[in-house]
Amino acid sequence: MPKRRALSIPSRAALRAEPLRTERTRLTPIDASDGPELWEVIEGSREHLERWLPWVPFNNTPEASRRYANACASDWDAGRAVRFGIRDRETDALLGVVGLDSCVHLHLSCELGYWLRQDAAGRGLMTEAAGACVRFAFARVGVHRIRCAAATGNHASLGVIGRLGFKPEGIARQAEFVASRWVDHAVFSKLSTD
Repeated sequence: MPKRRALSIPSRAALRAEPLRTERTRLTPIDASDGPELWEVIEGSREHLERWLPWVPFNNTPEASRRYANACASDWDAGRAVRFGIRDRETDALLGVVGLDSCVHLHLSCELGYWLRQDAAGRGLMTEAAGACVRFAFARVGVHRIRCAAATGNHASLGVIGRLGFKPEGIARQAEFVASRWVDHAVFSKLSTD
């Protein structure tokens, strides 16, 4: 029987000092200082985001964004989730968020989640950033399995998942109530052995 390992999540300070980098982005752990900019980005892309993300209507004040940023830091420190702000390498502008949610240390598993502001969409930035996050999960955190799901009508998100090499697992019927409708989710996974 193989020896059981545990997830090894580096500190936020370590990742702030040496962020993940791609050709066009820099990924840094979200903390309290990101709250105001998160608010601006979400508010500026609200219509674009709320079509697919059920949390957007609840992020309806600067205070809500501040609470989310604080929760991200707390979740990271407790080993529950690892969420990065995606920043443009040239301008340092916040483009969106990518992260590993629902970290289960016993099973070495997590869920990939992400969103991008409207004016950054359609340029391959999320594939770039999410790819870096997935590599980080396998190489540094020690994840064995990553689950990812997207609404069956969210073709942009499904494209990202496909480009990252996730394997389809099935359809979760009426998995989320978002924008006053139920949406089915296409469910995928990627293993460290894939």
